[in-house]
Amino acid sequence: MVKLPRLLLTFFFGSTAIFWSCQPSESSKAEAKVTNPLPIQEAIFGYDTDGLQVVQAVVQPNENLSEILSRYQISMSEIAQLANLSQEEFDVRKILANRPYTVLCSKDSAQRAHCFIYEPNTIDYVAVEFGENLSVKKGSRQVDTVTHTLSGVIESSLYNSIVQAGGSPALVNALAEIYAWEIDFFGLQTGDHFSIFYTTHTVEGVSVGLGHILSASFKHMGKELLAFRYDQGEGHGAEYFDEEGNSLRKTFLKAPLSYTRISSHFSHSRLHPVLKIRRPHHGVDYAAPIGTPVVAVGDGVITKADWGGGGGKTVKIRHNSNYETAYLHLSRYGDGIRPGQRVSQGQVIGYVGSTGLSTGPHLDFRFYKNGTPVDPLHIEAPSAGPITDEKRASFLVERNRFLQVMDDLHRVEARENWLAISTNEEFLEEG
Repeated sequence: MVKLPRLLLTFFFGSTAIFWSCQPSESSKAEAKVTNPLPIQEAIFGYDTDGLQVVQAVVQPNENLSEILSRYQISMSEIAQLANLSQEEFDVRKILANRPYTVLCSKDSAQRAHCFIYEPNTIDYVAVEFGENLSVKKGSRQVDTVTHTLSGVIESSLYNSIVQAGGSPALVNALAEIYAWEIDFFGLQTGDHFSIFYTTHTVEGVSVGLGHILSASFKHMGKELLAFRYDQGEGHGAEYFDEEGNSLRKTFLKAPLSYTRISSHFSHSRLHPVLKIRRPHHGVDYAAPIGTPVVAVGDGVITKADWGGGGGKTVKIRHNSNYETAYLHLSRYGDGIRPGQRVSQGQVIGYVGSTGLSTGPHLDFRFYKNGTPVDPLHIEAPSAGPITDEKRASFLVERNRFLQVMDDLHRVEARENWLAISTNEEFLEEG
């Protein structure tokens, strides 16, 4: 979970003075002086350091910008001028604890700051120059893109397999999102296999985040599912297609929530757990803790967000003229969920509960095609638009390039497996 930034600089406008400390305590001085001297270099962040002292530190918890700058002989009027800048130039209230900053200051005993450079993240920086006129410049480090290949076999979960193979949690999420319409990741089997060709972003050789998955292969239940990233230039951005150019983005997600198990399947005759009589159960019950977010499996319009009798708090969504879904036994509705509201695929529309005729927390998910209930686990969802005729030739060039990378990866894997088996056989023979 992303933590909300701490407001490290407080300003009072009008007749109220700026809150700052002209005489920082000895303890704060000590913290500020914990610096990491830079190796001798001609420039840093594009500034010539000749004749200047370079001091590096991080923002301390509960420390504000005025406390930092006052240690380097920046006057109250200069700090006030900085505070009056627009947020687009430099929002001084959003200085975050534990983020690095650099001060270029004079080498004399005064240590007057010539420039203060704050790094809100690993790529961007803001430089404040204190000269005859205060000025603010924004910049960013050069970001390089590096390609990688990674493969693995499912032994317990997708997360564990990718991380153990050297991938990141972000890569896990990206792969799961690509195949969200094709694979139920709660139903993975031991021995399922994946291969990924992807990019990461680096700054000065250090990874700063995931780029994109360019192509992927996922072997599940004996079937290989290929994915290729391609932008048709229609304004929707890049999407993922199979080897024939059909979009992997189906109209509906496989499941509307993260669940622990399926507690009841679609049936025309089920013994009701509360009423103790046999009656149809035209839905799938997903057991999950109370409060688990429930999302819309596809784009559509809310037709119901109200009490549904035995179904308790219920949301219904009409996706198009053929398809409708329903979400029963909710504990509460999502923000802004009401009849007539348009929702997007993946948007939270409610939270798991146990309202209505229910013996425990779960989601009763129902799917209708042309008004007739169908089993959500066996619905054949239509896909999004395929590669257009105009773009097919270009797509095939990209597809073949990615296929070559995947083939090379598979050959390397095969050779490594052969070597491992051969080594093991030689060991056994020697034993």
